[in-house]
Amino acid sequence: MATMKDVAQLAGVSTATVSRALMNPEKVSASTRKKVEQAVMEAGYSPNSLARNLRRNESKTIVTIVPDICDPYFTEIIRGIEEAAMEHGYLVLLGDSGQQKTRENSFVNLVFTKQADGMLLLGTDLPFDVSKPEQKNLPPLVMACEYAPELELPTVHIDNLTAAYEAVNYLTQMGHKRIAQISGPDQAALCQFRSQGYQQALRRGGIELNPAYTVKGDFSFAAGARAVTALLSLPEPPTALFCHSDVMAIGAMQQAKRLGLRVPQDLSIVGFDDIQFAEYCDPPLTTVSQPRYEIGRQAMLMLLELLKGKDVRAGSRLLDAKLVIRESAAPPSM
Repeated sequence: MATMKDVAQLAGVSTATVSRALMNPEKVSASTRKKVEQAVMEAGYSPNSLARNLRRNESKTIVTIVPDICDPYFTEIIRGIEEAAMEHGYLVLLGDSGQQKTRENSFVNLVFTKQADGMLLLGTDLPFDVSKPEQKNLPPLVMACEYAPELELPTVHIDNLTAAYEAVNYLTQMGHKRIAQISGPDQAALCQFRSQGYQQALRRGGIELNPAYTVKGDFSFAAGARAVTALLSLPEPPTALFCHSDVMAIGAMQQAKRLGLRVPQDLSIVGFDDIQFAEYCDPPLTTVSQPRYEIGRQAMLMLLELLKGKDVRAGSRLLDAKLVIRESAAPPSM
């Protein structure tokens, strides 16, 4: 049987530090905690705290299902989740529902077999089939980013409709009449709300909706590039572009420049999310800023309340979003 001293030697820390890392992980640095965790696994050490957690039917582990772990939109959300979890002595396991279905299913099984205490969903798709009457028997679940009323889960997100409206209204106020949108997948609830905001802003500006000005993408750089190529080939191309994500907006921006257009002189572009790249692309992107870190943190804290047995009301928890004006949008040149 490995001892705490063995773990300390492998990790290059004192036994007291090993004890703190296992019993009160919030009291040690993240790098030290990771070294201790790796040493615990390498040594095969089974500390008493783990045994106590088993007796309490606790694992001190949370599963987080991410639609696409490579999407930069999720980085700050995950950081908010992990830091809130660490403060309360929990570990976070990430499952990618878009790319690794087998891995996702194995993570879901951890919750149902009590090897994980609860689950955070960063999309609207439940990673298992369950009827509405059976939802009350699910393990502790909290949703972040998207809101699906039919799931009746506690949810942290923004008002996507209003945020999209304000972004497109900003373009109409500049004088743009030919405003296109690169939308996300139809099945994503947030994209439906953003499309509604786009349409409402056009109606408010007295602009007739042109179906040809909506092109769907998959939140990738390539999707933005493909969409703007199609839009600019129209007989009457748009002078402004509203994108449902910064990634697609940046892809569209780079492709527009390859096609010989200037941004924003020839084509104004507005994104959504305010990922880090948005501030540093050329020109810097005007976009809707989501409080992504706070979305993750609040979702994790809500789940911890559920795990304590507290009554957490199902439904929407709205956080504020704001339009960040940079240099990618300007009045139309003609």
